Parts: sequence; structure tokens; C-alpha cells
Amino acid sequence: MVDPVAAEVRRLRTEEQLSVREIRARTGLGRNRVQELLRGVPQPDWTRRPNARDDLRAEAEALRADGCTVPEIATRLGVSKSTAHAWVAHLPLDRDEETERARRKAHSKVMTDAQWGEHRRVRDEARAATIAAGADAVEQLNHRDLVLVGAAIYWAEGTKAKPWRPNDCRVRFVNSDPGLIDLFIRFVEVMGFSREALRYRVSIHETADSAAAVRWWAERVGVAPDAFQPTTLKRHKPTTNRHNLGEGYHGCLVVEVPNSRELYWKIEGTMKGLADGVATMKR
Repeated sequence: MVDPVAAEVRRLRTEEQLSVREIRARTGLGRNRVQELLRGVPQPDWTRRPNARDDLRAEAEALRADGCTVPEIATRLGVSKSTAHAWVAHLPLDRDEETERARRKAHSKVMTDAQWGEHRRVRDEARAATIAAGADAVEQLNHRDLVLVGAAIYWAEGTKAKPWRPNDCRVRFVNSDPGLIDLFIRFVEVMGFSREALRYRVSIHETADSAAAVRWWAERVGVAPDAFQPTTLKRHKPTTNRHNLGEGYHGCLVVEVPNSRELYWKIEGTMKGLADGVATMKR
């Protein structure tokens, strides 16, 4: 059954081209009721103000067609939400699933940043201050410090003899942290080896720029790139979700010390001395 009031309101709009105010005067209805009954009915051209906001209205309709919400349109055009709503209320919001997912993700990030932004700032400042204090406390390493630290990082990260190969005592250190690489090479130098005599090899995923990685590590350790041994490429596994991507990824550097059996024994002895010393410390 057709609502006669709704039909009359729509007739006044479409046939007589009346404004909302004029329709209210004719029918005695409130503004909200009239606007509800006119939903989907185009506004008469004469009721639109011929000014610069007409361009904004057209832009708002274009943004709506691209899938923007009323708040997004209001923000991008610098108008109130009520104005944006009045401009695009007659246009349905139609966004594909991927666009909607991206919008929700962006909105979630904005909300999270607003809630935790200050906490993160305080946390990051505290972290930076703690790191700086720790670095200042180290000051300059002396020979004994470097021997102890170098032996410890090698025993944690370097290649060690196995029970089934007890005499395989080659010193070979593999790491992706340039700071640890620098520390290990300096340790080897104080133990009597030159960095030019060491053997270097990059180990990196095949999808990365291996040549650039060799140049980067060569500059880091201070030797020529052509002194490096052939690069080891790690085969890509499509099922692996890798995060070590981008310009900051240089793979791992393998540093091998030739004729290093005696050096290995010294490292082994240093670690035994550390373990024995800890065992005798007073608790």
C-alpha cells in the first residue's frame, strides 16, 4: 500500500521542485521526516548554492564512488561529517573485500597509535638511555677484556668440535651481526692473525642481491671484495615467511681462520678457565 504522505512529499520535490523548507511548510512535517521520505530523490538544481563548494560536492561523490566512508570524505575535504553525509547519502557504499580489509587495518593502526603512542615514546626513550649508559660503562677494552669476550662469543656462535669429530678444531665464525663480526675479527687480530689472512664468505638467500652483500661486508671488514670466497646461496622455500628482507639484509658472513688449531685450543682453555672461575665464585 502506497503511503499518501510519502507520495505527496516526493511529488512536491520532483514535480514542483520545492526545497525541504517549502515542503515542510506545505505538509507540516518535520525536517528529519521530510529528508527520510526524500532519500534517493535528487535535490533540485536551483536549491544548490552556486559557489566553490559545488566542486567539493563533486569530489565527495567521486570519493564515495571509490569506496570512501563519510568520515573519510569529511577529513579529506575538510568539511563537517554532516555536510559530507548530505552530499553522498544518496550514493551506496560499495567496497570490495580487499579494500575493506585495508581500511580496517589502517583504522586499527590509527587507533592503536593514538592509544599507545605516548607509552611507546617513553619506552623508546628509556631504551635509548639504557643503551647509552651501557655503552658508556664499557669504555675502552683492554687486551684481557677482548680475549675473554672474543672467546665467549666464539664459544656461543662459532663452529666447535663434535664428539664424533673431536679433533676437528677449525676456528670458523658465522654471524649476521656486523658488530659481533667486528669484535671477533679484532679478537683474532690480538691473538696474532691479520685480517687479510682470514678467509671470508657470504651466506645469503638466493633471492637477495649477493654481489651487493659481498661489497657491503668487504667494506665492513676492510678487505677487497675479490678476496672473498664464492658465496653460498640458501635456496628459497615458498612456505617460509621471511622477514629479513630489504636494503638492510646482507646475509651472514663466514669468517674462517686458517691454521687455527692452536687458536681453537686457546679459546677452549679460556672458556674452561671462565667456567672454573664462575664455579668458585662466592654466591
